[in-house]
Amino acid sequence: MSNVSKSVFDPKAFLAIAGAGRSTSNWNKGQVIFSQGDPADALFFIQEGKVKVTTLSTQGKEAVVAILGASDFFGEGCLAGQKLRISTLTAITDCTLSRVEKATVIRLLHDNPDFSALFMTYLLARNIRIEADLIDQLFNSSEKRLARLLLLLANFGQEGSPQPILASITQETLADMIGTTRSRVSFFLNKFRRLGFIEYNGHFTVHSSLLNVVLHDDPRAALSSQADNPDQSPE
Repeated sequence: MSNVSKSVFDPKAFLAIAGAGRSTSNWNKGQVIFSQGDPADALFFIQEGKVKVTTLSTQGKEAVVAILGASDFFGEGCLAGQKLRISTLTAITDCTLSRVEKATVIRLLHDNPDFSALFMTYLLARNIRIEADLIDQLFNSSEKRLARLLLLLANFGQEGSPQPILASITQETLADMIGTTRSRVSFFLNKFRRLGFIEYNGHFTVHSSLLNVVLHDDPRAALSSQADNPDQSPE
């Protein structure tokens, strides 16, 4: 029996290989990768960095749909017949992105089982996340929604250690993502910090104790809510 084990598929290395229909490029913080209404003709993979997904309504209101990071895909709507982009993608840090044209993605899905399995797993995980986001929005308070979002942004529950939340993810962005006002986000952030759930030193550091707010009502948080003024100004 052979002692040689099958190597683990590395999507970063695989998608970084330049070739027909594939390219990798660097993007600066604040640079728009594509805009809502642009032709949907390629899939993107984040090698490094973070991007913001925003959508503009016909009434002119902008919503922050998601923050994506390393090893995330975006632009997959082109594979399901989407002709135009329905969102705008903007780099919120310096980024390295791999771009794969639609025809090349389809070929890879047919010809490369490792890539196909990886991409299918990603889409299923994305679908589970969207369902969880919907349930969160329908049934949880804005305080719980913010706590859950901070934990997700800090990479809790994922491989690797929890990460600091970038200062470029502003209170306005957090408010847009959970469907509340900036003043409410500021109030809850101040409370979380006072209770020791988070720290702020140019960026947010999230502690595992914040899970108490999401999994059940932490008694300290409840008592603090009764004593505080929710309309206090930000610190």
